[in-house]
Amino acid sequence: MAAVELTFDGEPLEALPGQSVAAALMASGRDSWRTTRGGGRARGVFCGIGACFDCLVVVNGLPDVRACQRAVSAGDQISTQRGAVLPAGEAQAQASAADGVQVVPVVVVGAGPAGMSAAVAAADAGSSVLLVDAAGSVGGQFNRQLPSEFRAGRPEKLQHGWRAFARLRDRIAADDKITHLTDTNVWAVEQGVRTRLWLQGGAADAAGRRVWAVETSALVLATGAFDRVLPFPGWDLPGVYSAGAAQALAKGQRIAVGRRVVVAGTGPFLLPVAESLVGVGAEVVALLEANRPSTVVKGWLTDPLVASSKLSEAATYATLLARKKIPFKHGRTVVAAHGTDRVEAVTVARLDANWKPIPGTEERLEVDAVCLGFGFTANLELAVSTRCTLGEGPDGGPAVLVDENQQTTTPGVFAAGELTGIGGAALAAAEGQVAGAAASQRAASTTTPSSSTGSPPSATSRVGDEGGASHGSPSQLDQPGEQMQALRRAVAKGKRFAAALAKAYPVRDGWLEWSRAETVVCRCEEVSRGEVEEAVGVRDVVGARSLKLSCRAGLGLCQGRVCGRNVAAISGVSSEHGRPVAQPVRLKDLAVAEILEDL
Repeated sequence: MAAVELTFDGEPLEALPGQSVAAALMASGRDSWRTTRGGGRARGVFCGIGACFDCLVVVNGLPDVRACQRAVSAGDQISTQRGAVLPAGEAQAQASAADGVQVVPVVVVGAGPAGMSAAVAAADAGSSVLLVDAAGSVGGQFNRQLPSEFRAGRPEKLQHGWRAFARLRDRIAADDKITHLTDTNVWAVEQGVRTRLWLQGGAADAAGRRVWAVETSALVLATGAFDRVLPFPGWDLPGVYSAGAAQALAKGQRIAVGRRVVVAGTGPFLLPVAESLVGVGAEVVALLEANRPSTVVKGWLTDPLVASSKLSEAATYATLLARKKIPFKHGRTVVAAHGTDRVEAVTVARLDANWKPIPGTEERLEVDAVCLGFGFTANLELAVSTRCTLGEGPDGGPAVLVDENQQTTTPGVFAAGELTGIGGAALAAAEGQVAGAAASQRAASTTTPSSSTGSPPSATSRVGDEGGASHGSPSQLDQPGEQMQALRRAVAKGKRFAAALAKAYPVRDGWLEWSRAETVVCRCEEVSRGEVEEAVGVRDVVGARSLKLSCRAGLGLCQGRVCGRNVAAISGVSSEHGRPVAQPVRLKDLAVAEILEDL
């Protein structure tokens, strides 16, 4: 595979075709390429999936490009982003003119296990489907794949359940009723007679990227979730990653986040993360589970048989840990990271039953990377924009309320997967199938014009040609036979698994004692815990919005995705999840597309 030639800060650099900018920079020995606007702190990859905006870099004169999301191109001129940077001259790309609004029978947002299953189920029921995803290929975070340019000989070795995933992937690619839009973000949603979604396609710095809209009477949201990370002194140093970032770089780019790595947090997800790190040559110094064995066992015993199918997978991980001599320690976690410009060591401490550090148990480990995961937080922006009612998931986090058909409280809007509660890929896939069938029935029962002004989303689009689901093909919901009964049983079992999982791996309030007044809690705006507490104690804070305006926590580019739940716990002020603009979109693109007047 011939290398791609580019430059970084004027120096020549080689990368592999298909590599992300972040992976290329990390492969060259760099772990930071941005400094913050306020304190000038070094930053690099943190979340690894485009949620946190820590890895911003300047590409071909255009700043604020997420290095973890943008693939390299020959001749790229990449440079460090120091603070706030304005675009250089004409380097900013031009958007194409608006294409008008196309009506689509069923739209599915997100192409992970839930979204893929929903798209296939809707197509099976006779509907034309538009499957929209920000990634370059289907699979989501669970079934993350190597870039096609890597020409992997044995991709099945990278993840569990590869054959089932590959069948679903190939089905989507071959189905004439499914149009899959890659590298496309839904940046806003409007509610009316139908649901209108505003899309942006193409890389942030790519010439010819487009902004356009589609409308649908049946929308399936399968937007997934991202890692929850709890703050402690030094957690904003380069070299501290979310567990998901470590796995994404390993599975999707074959890059190790460090040579000596500690994995810490809570939950079974830590095990495949450790496996992925070992697979790319990293030494996992320790795997630290914050909960005690008694807590984990007691949680699973609330429903002893629900996780029986996971026993063989657990045995595989146990064998790996034993073979690689990786210490697996319960009731311990990382409570501080040390280093000047990057992580050089961490402090590990034993925790009591409520996760408070036990004095005198501290231990220092020399590492160059730490991977953290304390459960997940659902991507709720689009659900809130469509006015879906939120409730509480099994883990105590916010989740979208749905009925037995995955219908939300907003007519025509369905939700599946981690949006409805963190429960894993099997539950997500089952919910996706139910949601897709229900969305198809909704499309069939709603008068949908066969077309509207404007051209389709792409030259090869197959969407909207039929004007809705085929009325000659009854949906799965119209015939609740064995298949639908099996799906409902799978969803019920998945929800039981989610409930037991939450009880086995709870997040205890003692984590609030890991940080100090000077500890940064909002990474984007560099707001400390002390500033948050001062805002609550001194100023007239009456809600999440006034808290943001008082101390700026949550006002940065990530809009509180990373810090929202943590700031809420520290301040006692409930967090908000409404973000009218769900993904960054450049004002110049909106102006060129001539759609501002329609918003």
